[in-house]
Amino acid sequence: MRLAVASACSWIALGAAHAQEAQQAPAATAPEVSATEAEAKVDNVVTVSGSRISARGFTQPTPTTTLSADDLAKTAKPNLFNAIAELPALQGSTGRTTSTNSTSSGVQGLSSLSLRGLGPIRTLTLLDGQRVVGANVTGVTDVSQFPQLLVKRVDVVTGGASASYGSDAIGGVVNFITDKKFEGFKFNVEGGQTTYHDDKNGTLQAAWGKAFMDDRLHVTASVEYGREKGIDSPGFGEVGPNGRTWYKNPAYQIRPLSATTDGKPQYTVIEHAQQYQYAKYGLITSGPLQGTAFGLNGQPYQFNYGSNGVPTGTGAVTGCVNPFCVGGDLSGSVGAGTNLAMDLTRQVAYTRVGFDINPDHEIYMTANFGKVKSEFSPNPGAAKNANLTIQCDNPYLPSSIAAACASNNITSFQYGTANAIFPENINVHPTRKMQRLVLGADGRFPVFGKEWSYDAYVERGVNFTDIIVHDITLNARYNAAIDAVRLADGSIVCRSTVARANGCVPLNIIGNVAVDPAAWAYIAPQNGPQQHTRQQQDVGSFNLSGEAFETWAGPIAVATGAEWRRESYRVSGDPYGNGVTADTPNNASYPADPLLNATVGNNWYAGNYHNAAGTYNVREAYLELNVPVLKSASWGEANINLADRQTKYSTSGHVESWKLGANWKTGIDGLRLRAVTSKDVRAPNLSELYAAQVVVNNVVQYQGNTVTIQQRTVGNTKLRPEIARNNIFGIVLDRPSWAPGFSASVDYFDIKVNGVISALTAQQEVDLCVAGNQEICGAMSLNNPVATNNYVTVQAFNLASLHSEGYDLEAAYRMNLKNWNLPGRLTFRGLVTRNIHFLTDSGVVGTIPSEGAGANLGATPRWKGLLSQSWDTDKYSLTLSERWISSGVYSNEFIECQTNCPVSTVQHPTIYNNHMKGAFYVDLGGTWKIGDKATAFFKIDNIANVDPAPAPQANLSFGINPTLYDVIGRVYRVGLRYNF
Repeated sequence: MRLAVASACSWIALGAAHAQEAQQAPAATAPEVSATEAEAKVDNVVTVSGSRISARGFTQPTPTTTLSADDLAKTAKPNLFNAIAELPALQGSTGRTTSTNSTSSGVQGLSSLSLRGLGPIRTLTLLDGQRVVGANVTGVTDVSQFPQLLVKRVDVVTGGASASYGSDAIGGVVNFITDKKFEGFKFNVEGGQTTYHDDKNGTLQAAWGKAFMDDRLHVTASVEYGREKGIDSPGFGEVGPNGRTWYKNPAYQIRPLSATTDGKPQYTVIEHAQQYQYAKYGLITSGPLQGTAFGLNGQPYQFNYGSNGVPTGTGAVTGCVNPFCVGGDLSGSVGAGTNLAMDLTRQVAYTRVGFDINPDHEIYMTANFGKVKSEFSPNPGAAKNANLTIQCDNPYLPSSIAAACASNNITSFQYGTANAIFPENINVHPTRKMQRLVLGADGRFPVFGKEWSYDAYVERGVNFTDIIVHDITLNARYNAAIDAVRLADGSIVCRSTVARANGCVPLNIIGNVAVDPAAWAYIAPQNGPQQHTRQQQDVGSFNLSGEAFETWAGPIAVATGAEWRRESYRVSGDPYGNGVTADTPNNASYPADPLLNATVGNNWYAGNYHNAAGTYNVREAYLELNVPVLKSASWGEANINLADRQTKYSTSGHVESWKLGANWKTGIDGLRLRAVTSKDVRAPNLSELYAAQVVVNNVVQYQGNTVTIQQRTVGNTKLRPEIARNNIFGIVLDRPSWAPGFSASVDYFDIKVNGVISALTAQQEVDLCVAGNQEICGAMSLNNPVATNNYVTVQAFNLASLHSEGYDLEAAYRMNLKNWNLPGRLTFRGLVTRNIHFLTDSGVVGTIPSEGAGANLGATPRWKGLLSQSWDTDKYSLTLSERWISSGVYSNEFIECQTNCPVSTVQHPTIYNNHMKGAFYVDLGGTWKIGDKATAFFKIDNIANVDPAPAPQANLSFGINPTLYDVIGRVYRVGLRYNF
């Protein structure tokens, strides 16, 4: 018998061929076996990550993409995460270019993989088939903490696998498989930068392995260091970083619903959007002095609104739609001030020691240390959207403004500023340190003439996450410092005597003036927001597999096992963010201040971290069977795969997951059919159950105004597991005799997830409250006179549902050029995912399902593809690859119209133009072997330097979609690999 894994031709730029499994054929006609196949093949047994079964002749029905070490090396990425995330089925993954506009989310710098756009929390990421402690309280792992040089292949299971692997595998599984018996020494060194001379990066990796004691003791070790320096913020204005000219302040201009009876659209996508509720150095935003801005040394001038806008004195501006005009004074724009990519440093050490007790039994230990440190700036300054009150007796006001106050009989006015005078931008520093130890045993033994294999292990994994924020202000101190008054002796002080008694130093925010260092130290103390998290995972697992007995059609294979797991975490925030409690006593670093809320906390501009703790445990057992049902010369071969898993969570009780699949190698040359249906689950994670209250700044549209709010997110211990139904049907053409170098497949997938744990956005809650939902109105307060007291509470419930439907297309053709007396071989490959539907239903009365497929502001375009053309010889190789994202819309809920538009609704707003461009990227890479052991390589990504499509927002916070588009630009990398 022979094994033929269809992933023999797998490849990173394509995304690789779906792993096709063991098939029987005469040994004399066996085709060439790739390195990946050879590694997967042991004594005629193959293990494919789509199943727990390890047996001869097993053909598993779940599509699986396999990437070999050679595939991964060709991408020349500084992080394997970036290579895997390019696969079309991977949609919505997070990396160092995402969440760069966030201070408090906790996922900044986290490299986590997402299948089908269902999110990292619904994609199970494993290391050698074992769970890895999460790097975030959501439970998702950080691929950057994995040992990468020793990875010999990565299996991507593009279908539900909860029955085989447990919770979180709704979207599928990504399994990193290391070379456990590596011998020798190898290293990889590479470096690169963008065409803009930024994001300079370097990687240094080394691995060593050796066998001792007559090949009974095997030791492997690796160390890795990588640095990607990121792309810094250019600061304020409509200026992209380091010469990037594509940033043009895209935004939605949104008219009130009540105004849409005139036949004109409610939404218009604009460029050069200008906020009219603040200016770079300050702007009076209402009253008789509205439109007065301040420049150098506080000199007043008439603000240029753009759109020929004229202030009305009421806060509105004629010719503009709240909160934007078009053009005008763009110097205070903050959208371009977000880092495009974080500065990220990886340090990883890994070792595995295995000892063969005898040829059939091994005990082993693995130890993994991973440290990932990020740094970025979410935005410049700290914009205040017309929510400040300046008294007319403020001594920093020019005399002309004080006189204008008196002549207009006013004592104060509303004011907005981008706070561009701040000496430093907010900067966030997340650091994650993983310590993971595994003790295990594996082996094989005979039972009634059949060979069975087992593996058992216990694991302790701990991740320490520290998020520290610098150069950020305390709201109450800022408000006290800007409210200045002149005393009889001529000195300028803070108006509040309480603030003065506690160290308040007045701050001048009227115009472009230097900030007093003492005032800066008062409003932005050196000890900024801090969050310290300890997350622990303990696992005990035992798995057994083998062949029970023979039938006329072949052996019945069995896999069974049990697992116990405990997940726990404890997080603590600083006293100013959390509030002074018994768990977080006040100390000298955060002295008491009566201006600050000592009970609730939430005193920082952003990054208000709170204390929390939680734990849960899981007990589960599973059984999987592979039953041959057909073996015929004319009808072919077929098998059925069944699995059932019983799971009990300490928090939510019992849940069952199962799988039923079939695979038929038909009698037609090369044609195979496969199908699988499964029930999959995802249990609520620690964050959803026990999340500390997280408070972030946000803005919502309320009663025609942009309102600055605190968004408060809390956990819910009453959550239940999500339940998914996953259906897949595929047709595979595997190297038929009439085209031995050709393979192709089509797989249709349909995933429905009910009881989805999710929360509405703050804006959705506000809209529902306005529509009359009193229950949701109780979760917010938007009418407080002090803007920092406005809030919206966001909490997760099992209300929503998801429906992902589409199909994967794959084709590969390989030809040997020696038939034409030419050197080497050519390989043509392509993998494409088509999203038919990605429906999200919030489950709340008054809302409708939202269609995400083709909405390019999200993560699920209609089409996502990878193509590759490779020429390989024994000495050289060249690979040209293409990445494609289809054009789409901003939202499928929009109704596009220019005239005679229907009246806009919350569910179906009208928009002038609902088209968002796609993208087509071309990459080129090559290698050159230097002698027998060294290989030099180069890679150019995004050769044409294609710009990202503008991504309009309601609040101008970002303006791009890094989840879907390349926001970095052309990148050059070169390196050297050496194998001793």
